[in-house]
Amino acid sequence: MKVLIANRGEIAVRIIRACQELAIPTVAVYSTCDRESLHTQLADEAVCIGNGPSSESYLNITAILSAAMVTHATAIHPGFGFLSENTHFAKACGECGLTFIGPTPETIQTMGDKIAARTKMNSLKVPVIPGSAGMLQDYHEAETVAKKVGYPVMLKAAAGGGGKGMRKVTCPEDLKAHFQAAEKEAQAAFGNGSLYLEKIIYPAKHIEVQVLGDGTGQVLHFGERDCSLQRRHQKVLEEAPASSLKQSTREKIRQLAVQAASGVNYLSCGTIEFLVDNHENIYFMEMNTRIQVEHPITEMITGVDLVKQQLRLAQGQPLNLTQAAITFSGHAIECRINAENPRQNFMPNAGTITELFLPQGTLGLRVDSGIYQGYTLPSFYDSMIAKIIAYAPTREEAIMKMQRALNELVVEGVHTNQELHQDLITDPSFVENQYDTAFLEENFLPNWLNN
Repeated sequence: MKVLIANRGEIAVRIIRACQELAIPTVAVYSTCDRESLHTQLADEAVCIGNGPSSESYLNITAILSAAMVTHATAIHPGFGFLSENTHFAKACGECGLTFIGPTPETIQTMGDKIAARTKMNSLKVPVIPGSAGMLQDYHEAETVAKKVGYPVMLKAAAGGGGKGMRKVTCPEDLKAHFQAAEKEAQAAFGNGSLYLEKIIYPAKHIEVQVLGDGTGQVLHFGERDCSLQRRHQKVLEEAPASSLKQSTREKIRQLAVQAASGVNYLSCGTIEFLVDNHENIYFMEMNTRIQVEHPITEMITGVDLVKQQLRLAQGQPLNLTQAAITFSGHAIECRINAENPRQNFMPNAGTITELFLPQGTLGLRVDSGIYQGYTLPSFYDSMIAKIIAYAPTREEAIMKMQRALNELVVEGVHTNQELHQDLITDPSFVENQYDTAFLEENFLPNWLNN
């Protein structure tokens, strides 16, 4: 096997390192503004695939497949973002004789279409959020469904994610305007303006379960993560396990995740995302058919390298684990460090990193990053530059370790959200595990930004 990594930044570095430890040759692809990126330096080979804008490079299927052909790669790992959940890309890889390191195109298509995914979960007896049975024909149908399930409701793009094409509607008078805005945004972002509607579950926890399948219906779970701390539907900090859940709820949500993934004969790593209300009722949200940004915290509490598991399955090897062999120990927290200015509406901040010191030392501290001192951050891509992961036997100890790591971090030359994380990790509501999906935007940030 020879793996081309169709991605950039820290996830490309992460995959390359896993390949190196398995003695698998690697190929990096890069845009013209990523020529000096760390992933291009660590891979065995590197191929330029276009200009800086993603549409001309990391989203250019023809260029990526051409790079695989000329370097004689046999497999492609898509990482997360970009083409990782693109059905056409996964299918094109197979047509070119390349192994796509992920699920089948059919699975990506089914679970990537939020309406199809809801329908499938209903058939598998996995509870879904109350809402429309399928695609909304117009805002009149949306009115009918909203009245039935009760306000507030959320309009969502059927073909999307990442917060695009989503609108919260709190009263009937606002529905039409929000429907039109969401439809327009979804069309622009995904080429598909289809919308569906769900009741907003509030207050709630955003809980996701890591799964790994062999494509025959055999699926393992690696526990759950609490991803409730979000801004504009983008995760900021995650922790594992979700220690605020009752043990019976934890067991149920893990069982439902396996039930869902087994029902689609899932292959490779994936994540089933749920909402859990304050009565601990569980509702399926969506499935991410790829490795997740926050996969390191699961690796820390299980001791399993999930990327290596993906690579082994892609080589045709059977699962080398059983559910009984997967044990859970300790607590892990991940903070996403972004090059952005939180006090200026979180404006992304490109520029040259003039000074850098990443926290280190002690058992249970991990930093996943693709940056180095002197590196110039391009303006075209996601602002995340590093992930700090702290692990310890208890949640309290993990918080203390993260505090130390955040205080030790030095990034000069660009603005980051370091200060926000430093204050969030010590906030009483976080320390006491008393937070939900609304906490960051409705409670923490308004106070923090005014101080």
